Formats: sequence, C-alpha cells, structure tokens
Amino acid sequence: MSIPQSLLEHAIQINIQHALSEDIGDGDITAMLTPEDEQATATIITREDMVLAGQPWVNALIQTFDASVEVEWLFQDGDRVKANNAFLKLKGSARSLLTVERPALNFIQTLSAVATKTAEYVKQLEGLNTALLDTRKTLPGLRIAQKYAVAVGGGKNHRLGLFDAFLIKENHIMAAGGIVQAIAQAHQIAPNKPVEVEVETWDELNQAIDAKADIVMLDNFSQQQMIDAVNHVAGRCKLEASGNITIENLREVATTGVDYISMGVLTKDVKAIDLSMRFNPA
Repeated sequence: MSIPQSLLEHAIQINIQHALSEDIGDGDITAMLTPEDEQATATIITREDMVLAGQPWVNALIQTFDASVEVEWLFQDGDRVKANNAFLKLKGSARSLLTVERPALNFIQTLSAVATKTAEYVKQLEGLNTALLDTRKTLPGLRIAQKYAVAVGGGKNHRLGLFDAFLIKENHIMAAGGIVQAIAQAHQIAPNKPVEVEVETWDELNQAIDAKADIVMLDNFSQQQMIDAVNHVAGRCKLEASGNITIENLREVATTGVDYISMGVLTKDVKAIDLSMRFNPA
C-alpha cells in the first residue's frame, strides 16, 4: 500500500505542530541570548552512513516556524549519505536556526534510522520476488512518518491502520466464530478492502483459501512448511511470512517463495542516526 497524499500531509502537520509545541512552549528562552537581528548559516552533517529520510517534515517545520529561513538540501530522501558529510544547509535568523535545530534533527535522525535499517534488510532480498513489509509496531504518533521512511528505504507498507485493510487474527477468529465466518463478514463489511487472515495450522490455511482470503499470514511456520504452503496455494492467494524472522534468516525465508515478509523491527527497534548542526563562521 502507498500513503495517500492527503493523509501524509495531515500527519506532517500534526507531527510538526506537536514537535514545536513540546519544544518551544511559550518561548525559546535560550535563543534569546542571541541578538534578534543576527543572521547565520548552518550546516547539518551525519556522523554515520545513512539513507536520508524526513525532508517533508523538516521543510514543513521550517516553513511553519520561520518561512524566511532558506533551506538547501544537498541530498534527497532515499540517497545514501556517507559519514561526516553535510546533507543540509540553512540560512536565516540565528534565533530561528537555534530553535528549529532539535525538532528538525529529531525527525531526520529517527526517519533516516528507519530508512537505513530497511535498506539493509531489503538488500538481503536482492534477486528474489519477496517484498519486505512493515507493521503497526510504530512509535506513538509517528505511524505515517515511519511508514514513509520504510518506503524511502525500499520496503513496502502493510496496512496503515485499522481502517484500510482487514488483518484477522486469533482473537478475531474466536469472536467471529471461525475463519470462514470472519472472512465472510469482512467481505460484507467492506467489499473493496483487502482481507488477510493469520493461520497457525494447515487446516486453518485451507479454510482461509476456501473462504477467499486475499492474503494469508503464515505465523511461525517452519521453512519446509512455508515451501509446502507456497506449492499448495499455487497462487490462489498471497502468502506472508511472519514471526521469528531476523536479518540472518530473512533471505532463507524469502527463498520459500512467499510473497511478503513482515517485520516489526523496521520501525520499533531503531537506533537514531547521529547528526550534528554547526553554525558556519561569519
């Protein structure tokens, strides 16, 4: 799935308003140490190799806070930036640059971390037809931002939330009275929405196929079980592997022929990229 532009723009505005509110409050008192009319230029560099992500958030942040600040991107989202290289230059009010520094770096360090990790995992799938998917295991408030970063890193987006696709799991199955009943209800509730069901056994897989699920998630299936499932399904639905998958066994799982592999680690277990902003000499 791709993120609708309207949803992306809405998320960006919410994120930057929250970032500015929590950081500035009723005024940046430290920036007031700088003369009000002082102008400055600043360069932002990365201390480690990364895949850049987060430009729309930084652009919107600066445009909202001080539209007079000049923004010059030396790289674009999706570009690989080597350690100790500059990727962004800013010019304008010294006070403004000081105030937007932290929220801007927070967005870039987090989203670039997601994009960088995703690219590392996607590389393991080179030459194979399996797509790498994210999950809803995201940082609170940054769902759309992190899924954007996954796409920048070369991954694909699973459902964005509980509104754009069905993912029927064990508790849903129990509450609905069974796999067949759950899938039938899903088709009635939203006929145009994808229906995915998680299965743990061969019998559940057959029920999902017969009930016309669009995607079946094979939860903790062994390597051989996944190979057998791919052969058995024979294209009647898409298959997704999930559970106990790491970067070490990612390619091995993909060689089973599953269509998708979903991994929460892309968004829930990331280490921020080390960034630094420095004022340039006058």
